[in-house]
Amino acid sequence: MDNSRIAVIVEDDQDIRELISVILCQAGFDVYTASNGADGVEAVRKHNPAIVTLDLGLPDMDGFEVARRVRLFSDAYIIMLTGRADEMDTLLGLETGADDYLTKPFRPRELRARISAMLRRPRLGASTSSVDAETTGAATAPAAPGQPEAAATVSTGSTAAAVESTGPSIDAPRAINGLVLNDGDRTAEVDGTELELTRTEFDLLHALVDSGKQVRSKSDLVRWLRGEEYDVGTYISEADERTIEVHMTNLRRKMGDNPRDPRWIKTVRGVGYRLVH
Repeated sequence: MDNSRIAVIVEDDQDIRELISVILCQAGFDVYTASNGADGVEAVRKHNPAIVTLDLGLPDMDGFEVARRVRLFSDAYIIMLTGRADEMDTLLGLETGADDYLTKPFRPRELRARISAMLRRPRLGASTSSVDAETTGAATAPAAPGQPEAAATVSTGSTAAAVESTGPSIDAPRAINGLVLNDGDRTAEVDGTELELTRTEFDLLHALVDSGKQVRSKSDLVRWLRGEEYDVGTYISEADERTIEVHMTNLRRKMGDNPRDPRWIKTVRGVGYRLVH
């Protein structure tokens, strides 16, 4: 079953839950809801969604624990929605497996835009037509975040087959210094051991591999995750760039890569990142 148009909402506030449900239904999703963390985890397990919206302040467990449990079996995009604006909460949310973070009250258009951006990311190994079909199913031309709109009135074995990378390709796995990236099934291995990467972490690793020795700035990587091929002038905040830093930290940790003596990902101070060859 194609899960690209399935969403699960984990939110204990009924008004907010209904608001998010309306937003996602209008964007073409089949929506399932849960009012606590345990039911939310089971809803994700049962329905295998592409998108999960997750509140932090749940009655039985916090959203961080829900994200940890979901990440044991699902690579769904997780968007944390919370009234907490503290930076440490944001970083902890990303470190526990969330892909994005949005504070309440939020603009419905911004939530739709962030979800649409996630679904526009290249689905590697899929044909162009299937990617187009997925994209066109999303909300049509949502306004960019920040455009005027009233805020929501709610409150708070593959290694042997690999070939050396010679540029972007989805036809065969690519091997770089013990790292094997398989675009077709969206897996990555280090020295024969498969990595447990989130979708966002895989997408960032893929961006660096595709770029070879070219440096990718943080803002460029933000645009990549939004599905924007070129700089079209959309606003990129310091928080957006900080999110990239956190994802890169998590990616390096999972790869066992030392930033002081990198095997794969080199930080170009004041600019961004590039692949070590």
